[in-house]
Amino acid sequence: MKLTGKVAVVTGGAKGIGEATAKLFIEKGAKVVVADFSDEGEQIVQALKEMGGEALFVKTDVSKEADIQHLVTETVRHFGKLDIMVANAGIGDSAPIHELGLDRWQKMIDINLTGVFLSDKYAIEQMLKQDTGGVVVNMASMLGHIGQVNGTAYTAAKAGVVNLTRTLGVTYAKQGIRVNAVCPGYIDTPLLSQASEETRNKLIAGHPIGRLGRADEIAKAILFLASDDSSFMVGANLLVDGGYTAQ
Repeated sequence: MKLTGKVAVVTGGAKGIGEATAKLFIEKGAKVVVADFSDEGEQIVQALKEMGGEALFVKTDVSKEADIQHLVTETVRHFGKLDIMVANAGIGDSAPIHELGLDRWQKMIDINLTGVFLSDKYAIEQMLKQDTGGVVVNMASMLGHIGQVNGTAYTAAKAGVVNLTRTLGVTYAKQGIRVNAVCPGYIDTPLLSQASEETRNKLIAGHPIGRLGRADEIAKAILFLASDDSSFMVGANLLVDGGYTAQ
């Protein structure tokens, strides 16, 4: 029970990697707040309670500062503290820059980068008040380290998360707050559900391991960074990509 007694927030917790992480955290003894823009978060929280855990749903748009402030306030009001922030919420998009409108660019930055900034900011503010340390795990991507054809806004946002993680890691390490990130390869989640068979096959072919990743595999990496098992890791961006970037 690596997380016994810990209170964790998982943004984007209603599906995919977020859902898998919330369930794994409950199994490992944490109390979990599922934050998501979708009301499906209520169903996930009910499932977490049926697993025997303590859980709360807070409807949240991570791109809105007031929503993140409310999320942290509700977490502390309900559970008394905040130990772990998993800034996982994100969206996908792909377009070459000459076809990418400012509105699409801004939406990607607002959710995938500013959403992480706001989640980290208010979590760290609360952790500093508690004076007991804490852990932040950001959802970056292998595409924050490499280029992708037409991945204009997504790769820029994820690269921002990568370096934000490094900077926050070295800034708050002495206060006992560890900030790290997971950088997945292509994962078989609802985000890829609309991809054609041809596209999926191309994505699979890019991974030396010969398949897409699973949400539970990324959840285990998040658990590692959230637990004391990674106590000497600060500002790290952990690649979990089936060998994609090792080529």
